[in-house]
Order: sequence, then structure tokens, then C-alpha cells
Amino acid sequence: HREDQRNARPGQEARSDRPIEPRVPEGITGRELDKDVLAELRGLSKETAERVGRHMVAAQLLEESDNETAQAHARFAARLGGRVGAVREFHGVIAYRAADFRTASRELRTSMRITGRTDVLPMIADSERGLGRPERALDIASSEDASGLGVDAAIELIIVVAGAYADTGDIETALRTLEIPALRHKVDGRWQVR
Repeated sequence: HREDQRNARPGQEARSDRPIEPRVPEGITGRELDKDVLAELRGLSKETAERVGRHMVAAQLLEESDNETAQAHARFAARLGGRVGAVREFHGVIAYRAADFRTASRELRTSMRITGRTDVLPMIADSERGLGRPERALDIASSEDASGLGVDAAIELIIVVAGAYADTGDIETALRTLEIPALRHKVDGRWQVR
């Protein structure tokens, strides 16, 4: 090992730790992204924004069929566009859906710090549950950030809170938590939550 280091050029070892860029399928431009995400990417150089966008689209397209490669694309996009909140949120959501709760929690918290958007709190709280820390999920639900959530995100958080109570063995409180009108009644023939 020492001999390998002596024969290596300075900095070569550090470069070997860099992630390999996953190949983006043909025809993906990055312009397929939502206009709000594209607007956030404008904080990057044009070339970097296009590259990040292509990896984000590739991750979306591959998520169902090849989750491991989708995660690699999301991870690479976050590496290139790490200071853009939408990119960090995207990586966090892809990780969350893949049950990589440690990455999801880290990336979603980072996106929240960058953007100030708190609608990711239910996923952060649920990630804490996934990491076996239901008490932290309950702390998130009682935080000041949670008090300003919109209706949809607040309802999602209530569902996570019920799960956190169930995780701690308090089934009675879990069931009481779910006794809210939005979860019991349809509005115009449709459920208000998924």
C-alpha cells in the first residue's frame, strides 16, 4: 500500500474517491424538469445546470425500473448542484423512496436550510422513524417549523406522528391521533389525503 502511494501522483488517491458519473440515457436534455426546479438551477453555470438536470431526469425515469442507478444519478446531481435546495430535496426524496433514511434525512434537512421550505418535514420525521428514532419524529412534529405547515403536509405529518406513537408501543395514542376529519370524511366525493 505504501509503495502504491509513493508511485501515485499527488492528489491521485483523492480523485479515486470521486463518484463515477452514471451514463445518462439518450434523449434526456434536463429541460423536462418542472419550471420551478429549472429556475433554481439557474444559480449554477449553464453547463452544470444542464448536467444536473439531465441526471435528475434520468433518476426520475429509472426510479421504478432500476432504483440503484436512479439513486446514483440523484447522488451525482447533488454532488454537482449541492448548493441548490431543489437538487438536495430531489436527492432526499429519491433516497426516502428507496428507504435510505439516513441519506434522506440529511438531504431533506439540508434542502430545508437552503430553501426555508418546511413541506419536507413529514419525510424527515418519517425518516427518523425509519432509523428507529420515533421520539425524534415526535420532536419534529412539535417543532416551530411544523406549526407553519400547509394542510396537505400537516396531514402527512399527523400520519407519521401516529406511526411514531405506534412505534413506541402507544397504540391508543396512535389511533386517537388519526381521528381527524380530514382522515374520516371525503370532500366532493374524494379523500383529502392519499
